[in-house]
Amino acid sequence: MWRSADPELGRAAGFTLIEALAALGVMAAGLAAIGALANSSLRAGLYVEGHVIEIETARMIMTGLPGRAALPYGRLTGSLDSHQWRIDSTPVSATVKGDTGLWTPQGIALLVRSPSGATLEIDTIRLGGRPAK
Repeated sequence: MWRSADPELGRAAGFTLIEALAALGVMAAGLAAIGALANSSLRAGLYVEGHVIEIETARMIMTGLPGRAALPYGRLTGSLDSHQWRIDSTPVSATVKGDTGLWTPQGIALLVRSPSGATLEIDTIRLGGRPAK
């Protein structure tokens, strides 16, 4: 039988157990990072979707408000698509010297609470007709 003079040629080529475990550790860390990124992307998408639903609900509520002359001062509450809402209507004191306008400002504060507990608040001013003198 022929034997080589070089003892290194007789060994089998391959990876040691330590090298294989190190490679698996690097792959596990990479997969964990990808999983964390996918999770944060999913959470951000769900947050945006919920926020858009709240905005659309607020738009529907504001669209359904009574006319300028019919919206009383005070608080209105209700529910729309399982979203609780509250409207606070207050007079806005705006005194302008020499004002002979036909409009009086009315402060509208809309609060929409989603079933998950998230809230959206919109503050705006609506012009109402002044009562005739």
